[in-house]
Amino acid sequence: MIFLKNDSTDPYFNIALEEHFLKNLNFEDTIFSLWQNKPSIIVGKHQNSYAEVNHKFVLEHNIPIARRITGGGAVYHDLGNLNFTFITKVDHFDSIDIASYIMPIVEALNRIGLDARLSDRNSITIDGKKISGTAEAFANKKLLCHGTLLFNSNLNILKEALKPPNITVETKSVKSIPGVVANIKDFLEHKYDISTFKNELINQIFSDIPYKEYSLTENDIENIEKLAKEKFSTWDWIYGESPPFTIRNSIQLPSGNIAFKAEVERGGTIKNIKFEGDVLISPQISYLEKLLQGKKYRIEEFEEIFKNIKITDYFKDVTLKELIEFIFY
Repeated sequence: MIFLKNDSTDPYFNIALEEHFLKNLNFEDTIFSLWQNKPSIIVGKHQNSYAEVNHKFVLEHNIPIARRITGGGAVYHDLGNLNFTFITKVDHFDSIDIASYIMPIVEALNRIGLDARLSDRNSITIDGKKISGTAEAFANKKLLCHGTLLFNSNLNILKEALKPPNITVETKSVKSIPGVVANIKDFLEHKYDISTFKNELINQIFSDIPYKEYSLTENDIENIEKLAKEKFSTWDWIYGESPPFTIRNSIQLPSGNIAFKAEVERGGTIKNIKFEGDVLISPQISYLEKLLQGKKYRIEEFEEIFKNIKITDYFKDVTLKELIEFIFY
């Protein structure tokens, strides 16, 4: 086995690293890594980023959103959370026993003194509470299997950041399945910090398996940083990859009520948008609707359009801030 050392806490770099090793490199041995992200939201490949995140909260707390290359639901990462990754050669995806790649983690946790169990959804639980979610991807006859390990994460921020938005999103994308979560630290007799826990986990994983360490080369880092910049940190990947959806909202303002509905295609492009309510000024509003069609459902793009028009020509006694929050939050 190869133990891949990775000290980065940048979510875009770390997701790009996984794709780089899965798709671009070829190792005979299984690769194993333990790594961390700074506070961030990681949505699944097939999810709608608009539907899974409390965007107002994450913007206020400067929490970046990233999209990974594996399926499953949205998760919150912080430096109290540890992530594990296995990358190994396999012949056919349909013959893979995913549980066999997660069990080494379960067994290591048990040897540390925890009553960890693998659920039928390949999550890891302790006392019925979820401490790990897992996901996988298959490419070039290789399997990537990774998961979280909540050690001492801020569960209050986790709960708020992953709270569904007030705005209604209708989509056929994969939905996150909420569950009761807990931190591993609360079940340990020995009060480890996360660094000690990480080292103990490494010791248990490799207690009877020979391994060698691999550190990222300059070429690895250059390719990963390029991938992170050109793909994983872009709006087109994080939001534009969301499956088609319809988004709607309504609100009662001091000046009256307002409602909107937008149909958004894959790529984040607005196919159709419609405003209603007694704060609208007709017939000008139809001009604004046509102006927004074909644009990206993106705050920065709306702000750019709105700053070049007089909002009160279209909405009676409505501020730009109120309009943006109404459309996006």
